[in-house]
Amino acid sequence: MHNPRPRRRNVRSAHADTALFLGPAIVLLAIFFLAPIVVNFVTAFSNMEQTVRFEDFPTTRQFDKLWKPNDAALLGFELRSGFSRALWLSLIYVVFTLGIFNVTFALILALTTTALPDRTGAFFRAVWLLPRMSPSVVYALLWLWVVDSSDRGLLNQILGAAGFDPVNLRLDHPMAVIVVANGLIGASLGMIIFTSAIRSIPVHLFHAARADGAGPLAITRHVVLPALRWPLSYITIYQALALLVSFEYIFLIMGPARSTMTMAMLSYTKSLAPSIGGGQYAYGAAISMILIVIGIVVALLMWRLANMKSLLQAPRIEVR
Repeated sequence: MHNPRPRRRNVRSAHADTALFLGPAIVLLAIFFLAPIVVNFVTAFSNMEQTVRFEDFPTTRQFDKLWKPNDAALLGFELRSGFSRALWLSLIYVVFTLGIFNVTFALILALTTTALPDRTGAFFRAVWLLPRMSPSVVYALLWLWVVDSSDRGLLNQILGAAGFDPVNLRLDHPMAVIVVANGLIGASLGMIIFTSAIRSIPVHLFHAARADGAGPLAITRHVVLPALRWPLSYITIYQALALLVSFEYIFLIMGPARSTMTMAMLSYTKSLAPSIGGGQYAYGAAISMILIVIGIVVALLMWRLANMKSLLQAPRIEVR
């Protein structure tokens, strides 16, 4: 007669191993990811201001503030509140930074540096990584020097030497400044990921393509880009979500300017910056709740459009 005890013992041992290996990760995830979301949710439905007291819970008063009219206008559109303006600016910031720099420019860097000799390509990749490795304040100070509206600014020095009038990009084109500043430093991550993916393509595929008469553009289109489907999807989704909640360089370069007040920046200034009109913890938490919902929707939508499920399927051939 079959004895079920050894099987039960094996099952318990498997569960114990799972708890041992995944337990610490689950605890850290609950403490540093799930708990802040719960606290943010509770705070968003209260009237907490200046003091840590949950008053009138639950209430939707903070969400009603989001659509309070302020007669703002941007690009010809009448925006009914500071939140709607921040929502529109966030869309511009994410779309242009992601599309132009974090994906397209990063891919160009990867293709260019991998086509060069190994040492030369490694040198240029190291140069592009320098801003990523430098402190954020240093990178922001360099940009403040570049776009300085006076004659001391690097850009105005170049324009003056070429016979052009000085410009004030922070005042006239603020969104362009933060898009380029964040894009140039954000492209380095995609460059590294794409470079690793290109290096992993079997060399015989390139040899076969050249033997068939394919040129550089044909090789890129028919050999390289199909192999980059997974890295491209990953970088697009990851960087979109990262840009949606980022405000570090925006704050360091532009400060709390209305012209670059994205949703993440608005949440920070309203909740954690008392010196510039903040201290409204519940209002900032309500904006963060909207950001969380938008992030989830964007992630699911991009997951669907990129068909990530098929990319994560287990291989059909099992290698033993």
